[in-house]
Amino acid sequence: MESERWALVLGASSGFGAASAAALAESGFHVFGVHLDRRQTIELAEAARRRVEAAGRRAVFFNVNAADPDTIVETAGRIEAILREQPGRVQVLMHSLAFGSLKPFVSEDPKERTTRAQLQMTLEVMASSLLYWTQEIVGRGLMGPGGRVFAMTSSGASRVIPKYGPVSAAKASLEAIARQLAFELMPRGITVNALCAGVTDTPALRKIPGSDALLSGALERNPGGRRTTPEDVAGVIAAMTDPRFGWVTGNVIRVDGGEEIVA
Repeated sequence: MESERWALVLGASSGFGAASAAALAESGFHVFGVHLDRRQTIELAEAARRRVEAAGRRAVFFNVNAADPDTIVETAGRIEAILREQPGRVQVLMHSLAFGSLKPFVSEDPKERTTRAQLQMTLEVMASSLLYWTQEIVGRGLMGPGGRVFAMTSSGASRVIPKYGPVSAAKASLEAIARQLAFELMPRGITVNALCAGVTDTPALRKIPGSDALLSGALERNPGGRRTTPEDVAGVIAAMTDPRFGWVTGNVIRVDGGEEIVA
C-alpha cells in the first residue's frame, strides 16, 4: 500500500493554522489538527475540519493542550498508532500556536507587570513546544526525507510593540529553535523554516492592545494595497512542500506583500 501524506498542524482551528490545514488538504495531504477550544469556540475547529474533508482528505483533530509535555507525548503516540494501521508519514509539521501574556515587563503596579509564570508559559506555548513536537515526530520515525517543518513568527521578534514583550521574547526564541533544528535535521533531508506574515486580521492579533492601529497602519503602507491574509501564508506553505524547495532551510521567510520594506 502506498504511504499516505499527512500534515500535522498545531493551532489548526483558526487563523494561519486553519488556512494552512485547508491549503494542505487541497494539495493532497490528510491532516492531523491540534487545537484547544472550549464550547464558545469549538465551532471554529469543526469548520476547519470540514474544510479538510471537503477537499476529500481525512481530518483527525485533537482538542488538547499542545504545549503540555505529557499531552505532546500522548498525542504523538496516538498519531503513530494511526499511521501504523494505515501506512503514512507526517510530511509537514506546521506550528501556529498563538497564546501568551500581553503585559508590560515593567510597571509601578506589580499586578500589571509580567510575572515569571506568565513569561514561562508564553515561551513554552509559542516557542519551546516547536522543539518538543519536532523531537517526538522525528524521534518516532514519523517524518523522514522530504519533511517540512514550518513555524509562524512575527516582526515582533525584532521590533517593539507595547505590551508585546513576552510574545516578542517567545518569537525570538522560536526563530532560534527553528535555526538550530534546520541545522540538525538537514542531514535527514528535513527542512525547517519560520514564516513571518504581514499584519493579518486573526483572532490572535485582535488580542494585542492597539490592534486596530496595527491593521490600519499595515493597510496604509503595504505596497500591495491590502493586508496579508492567512491564505497568503497557507499558499506559501503548500507550495514549499514541493521537492524543489528541499534546499531552502533555516530562513525567516516574509510573506507580507512588501510591507516590511516600507519605512
